[in-house]
Amino acid sequence: MNSLGLFIPTNTTIGIAINTTNTLSSLSHLQLLHFPIPSFSNNFTSSGRKKLVLRAHSLGYKSDCDHQLIDSMESEKEVVELNRNLYPNIELYSTGFLKVSDIHTIYWEQSGNPSGQPVVFLHGGPGGGTTPSNRRFFDPEFYRIILFDQRGSGQSTPHACLEENTTQHLIDDIEKLREHLEIPEWQVFGGSWGSTLALAYSQAHPDKVTGIVLRGIFLVRKKEIDWFYEGGAAAIFPDAWEPFRDLIPENERESFIHAYKKRLNSDDLETQAFARIENHYFVNQGFFPSDSFLLDNVDKIRHINTTIVQGRYDVCCPMMSAWDLHKVWPEADFKVVPDAGHSANEPGIAAELVAANERLKNIIKNGL
Repeated sequence: MNSLGLFIPTNTTIGIAINTTNTLSSLSHLQLLHFPIPSFSNNFTSSGRKKLVLRAHSLGYKSDCDHQLIDSMESEKEVVELNRNLYPNIELYSTGFLKVSDIHTIYWEQSGNPSGQPVVFLHGGPGGGTTPSNRRFFDPEFYRIILFDQRGSGQSTPHACLEENTTQHLIDDIEKLREHLEIPEWQVFGGSWGSTLALAYSQAHPDKVTGIVLRGIFLVRKKEIDWFYEGGAAAIFPDAWEPFRDLIPENERESFIHAYKKRLNSDDLETQAFARIENHYFVNQGFFPSDSFLLDNVDKIRHINTTIVQGRYDVCCPMMSAWDLHKVWPEADFKVVPDAGHSANEPGIAAELVAANERLKNIIKNGL
């Protein structure tokens, strides 16, 4: 049985189509080759494909596309050899607070190489804040790593404040921080809500962005919010959904996100920033002017080297959003981790995130 699901007896002479895109499924621009071939396994690797082409050459069969195919296979090999392991924990070398409005002051920190390639890490939530482990996705010898807590989050003050706290405010804060640190341009890295903010910032300031790494795509569309808050995810986690549902009286269950807004904005100051700020943003649909705003503005960043990393079984940010982004932005590398969910710390997700940063590092080093 070969990788196409066809049974091919050993030592049978057959015709095989070789394609420049490393797939045997298309019949466009193909060179038909006839030669003895052993039975295929499902592990038909790039090495195996390369040997197949070279074997064809030895029998006198050549195609103008073959060298492109081999070059593509060599490129695959280079990707495989990229570092995919999280870097060790490191200490920061500078930190501070930046007053971004009459109300808000944001916490920021820097680690890694002070003379390195700047990269800004955008945390999730909204309201999640940063942690020291966020530094580990980046090579500290190459990157100047900047983390900051968004308005009302983490060490930023005032804690959990919703006043003057919108997506546009956060975009402006990122620019103020870049200018404060005297950084001409930087790489942008964000996951979950951080992917939302990374897209929004990059679309607003594409000339300041050298590369983008996104994880767990969230576009703040109604269908995504409904999935998470209005019962969609309950199909997978009914045990978690029912207590969430049962806290709300039946006469208020028409919209759980609005029902919880009443409770999260009570006088109880112990309510966590993550819950308050997240609800604040989602009730207002991310403060975007339209449901498909981030998808509609991809042309502004289409030229920027970008990797999208998505867990196949992400229940918080289902793959439908990453897929929709991929369809309008096929130029971006799209990495689906087959055995992962939402967290950046899952082994498969973490490996792809580190590798994505390594690819951008190599592009910069090679002056591409």
